[in-house]
Amino acid sequence: MTRPATEPTDARRPPAQRVVSLLPSATDVLTALGAGDALVGVTFECDVPAGLDPRVVSSTTLPEGLAPAEIDARVSAAAAAGEDLYRLHTDALADLDADLVITQDLCAVCAVDAGTVGEALAHLGTDADVLTLDPRTLDDVLDTVATVGRAIGREDAAAALVLDLRARLDAVVRRVAGRPRPRVVVLEWTDPPFGPGHWIPEMVELAGGACVLGWPGERSRPTTFDDVAAARPDVVVVAPCGYDLAQARALADDLVERGVLPAGVPVAAVDADAHWVRPGPGLVGGVEELSAILHP
Repeated sequence: MTRPATEPTDARRPPAQRVVSLLPSATDVLTALGAGDALVGVTFECDVPAGLDPRVVSSTTLPEGLAPAEIDARVSAAAAAGEDLYRLHTDALADLDADLVITQDLCAVCAVDAGTVGEALAHLGTDADVLTLDPRTLDDVLDTVATVGRAIGREDAAAALVLDLRARLDAVVRRVAGRPRPRVVVLEWTDPPFGPGHWIPEMVELAGGACVLGWPGERSRPTTFDDVAAARPDVVVVAPCGYDLAQARALADDLVERGVLPAGVPVAAVDADAHWVRPGPGLVGGVEELSAILHP
């Protein structure tokens, strides 16, 4: 049975004890709730705390070591061909005895022949419940914390975590109140450049900036470096999806060396994986990080 993120868990349904997380952000939420030991399966992209050893149940068709332009080309080609870049293999979950699978789009990620969730579960060898998460805004992200908490019987821990995250956001808003708002361009990709979408424009506003070239609640979109210059940014933030801080710094240095960014504009690299692109508790750290960049 599929349970959307907006639908409360049936009160008669027992809390999930064995969870497969097909979303790195869901893995982050589970560990933040102290439920990491419930994980029996994760993706190759998930960050799992030391001492836990869930099975890695997914793989990618992307080779390692590709440059951003090469990744973009392969992603575009796969999308045009109706192919997926991530794959769960036949019977991947067959002996995990999972009672809950958390995913964004199970049918798209598991197999070409799985057109429905039921077909996908049969392909994977499990009859577990499915919880689908697809947050678009910061409020949506915080709602998913509560949703996951209900699904695993940790409502109180989830409520406490959400209260703490909101308190941290409120503290940032109070600190930057009344200050000038720098114009900020966030690059979610660098070759080609992509402006930010989903929750990132909100993050910029909460941190005391004015997000330009951003589309709140929508997908990020390709742009051009001419458009970046025309936006007259005071700061450019390099937050490439899937990249950590060291990798983002390398890409930021490359943009500066190529001279494609507006001259004299400060460029900040951030740990996109930890604090920007995964819709989980780490986003609040991104707001705090950006507020320190914009208003030291």
